[in-house]
Amino acid sequence: MTLSVSREEEITLSDREPSYGSKRSHSFDNNSEQGDSNKKKKITTKNDDKYSNDDSIDPDEGLSVSNNNQEIIELSSDEEKDDSDIVEIEEHKHEQSAAEYSPGDDSEDEIDDDDDMDSRLKKFRFSPSPEDEQNGNDKHVKIYEQDPLPPLNKIKITKQVCDEARTFLKTEGHMKFLRLFVPDDPTSNDILILINLLGYTPKAVERMKTESDTDDEFMRTCIIYLQQAINRVIRTRTRLPNFYKLEHLYDALEKSKKILVLTGAGISTSLGIPDFRSSQGFYSKMAHLGLDDPQDVFSLDVFRRNPNVFYSIAHMILPPDAAFTPLHGFIKLLQDKGKLLRNYTQNIDNLEGNVGVTPDHLVQCHGSFATASCFTCKYKVHGDVIFPHLRRQQIAYCPFCTAERRIKRQQFEKLEDEGATSRKFEFIDSYGVMKPDITFFGEDLPDRYHNFIKRDILECDLLLCIGTSLKVAPVSEIVNLLPEHIPQILINRDPIEHSEFDIELLGYGDEVITWLCKKLGWEIDHKDFEKIANSGLEVEVLDENSYSITNASQRKQEEEKKSQNEQN
Repeated sequence: MTLSVSREEEITLSDREPSYGSKRSHSFDNNSEQGDSNKKKKITTKNDDKYSNDDSIDPDEGLSVSNNNQEIIELSSDEEKDDSDIVEIEEHKHEQSAAEYSPGDDSEDEIDDDDDMDSRLKKFRFSPSPEDEQNGNDKHVKIYEQDPLPPLNKIKITKQVCDEARTFLKTEGHMKFLRLFVPDDPTSNDILILINLLGYTPKAVERMKTESDTDDEFMRTCIIYLQQAINRVIRTRTRLPNFYKLEHLYDALEKSKKILVLTGAGISTSLGIPDFRSSQGFYSKMAHLGLDDPQDVFSLDVFRRNPNVFYSIAHMILPPDAAFTPLHGFIKLLQDKGKLLRNYTQNIDNLEGNVGVTPDHLVQCHGSFATASCFTCKYKVHGDVIFPHLRRQQIAYCPFCTAERRIKRQQFEKLEDEGATSRKFEFIDSYGVMKPDITFFGEDLPDRYHNFIKRDILECDLLLCIGTSLKVAPVSEIVNLLPEHIPQILINRDPIEHSEFDIELLGYGDEVITWLCKKLGWEIDHKDFEKIANSGLEVEVLDENSYSITNASQRKQEEEKKSQNEQN
């Protein structure tokens, strides 16, 4: 099998998904926004009395009765931003078989989507090389300037060579890249080397070979992975060449005055609030619901048809009263030092409010439990009004819609008894139901997000991305919207393979941020700060820009695990 720039299976251009839109969606799966609208899941809660208004909330608790008055969280925005084209391979019969491959590293904590080819790539780890230290050496000839280009299997792939290849791709385009680097009669190994040259490697190469029935099938699979690597390079930023040392980070934190902090579920897990996507996370515990996709618990369409689905699990993610983590304390510390431009949080627990982050410095991208609204009339209350119902897994009803709901329910059941149907009652189950003001999949993000992000990406001087896998659009695209010269820092348990950060601090968030603050001479106002600081925190260099922070207990456990594996 050969790869050319004109054949039917060749890489072609198509319009890219907008960088940021108005609805919450999955970054890599646009079909999963609203669940299966043709199926009605039968999930019951502890609320069986359809006519009783005992479960209606007190009308005196209300904040407003209309979206036109006193709205605490504004919703809806239709703005979209066009982006550059990316590369796509036209569909063919072998693409599905490639998508069925499992990741090769069974230790990955992230749950990979079987239909997400993009998640099958991991970053290529470069070996230390003298070439990387030859910055400014006049004798060095860039890889794309060498004439003739050496055979792919003779190219030593260093970080410098990778940066040169990526720069050529981003500046000259994918067609020129393919013409320059793909030999006349490429092998599957050549394609894999090209993927490495762009800084990535498939997670399961040996499994890919084993499960491919023919060499042609394996070649097609390799081409698909090359397409994904090219797409990833085109759509992601290029790391800053002179921002990779810890000293660079210390200096940036001391000097920055407009830090944009992007946070996810990882900053709250130390309080027992589950994250969503890890192997022990919230979604992995949803199998008992019988949903086609566990994320359907946050599908607006599913809630509209059967709010019992959400009410049966909401108690698992309710925020604890008045609690916050050292990471939340760090965000408050940035605010107190006059360094925080804005905290964009994907979390719905509202713990930022507990620590004292002011509304001016906070954008709750996916809403929060802070308020709740009637699904029908939009009557709004403070969120804690319905917390008792959520803890009992009992649906809370709007006091102003109870009478009408009772009438509609009686009409519906009479119609059923007569063997008739009417679409008028299609969403009777959600009529007058109180819904926490969290943004479901398929629902518009708050206007506040769109209004602030446009100017914040131009004003910020440093990005801190903390405790998130960056899997949900449009928030996941923030890292690609910032100007190229703005340093980007990742603080996370695991690296994010589909984004390029200038510095990665890997480990448990509270420990990483405590170690960092100690290095800066800062102190977080949290009861566990000194305890964590005295737990034997140490840093290990993983790569040029990647660092791991662990405590003494973790290192001991790792050594014991390593010793046990060697004995086995």
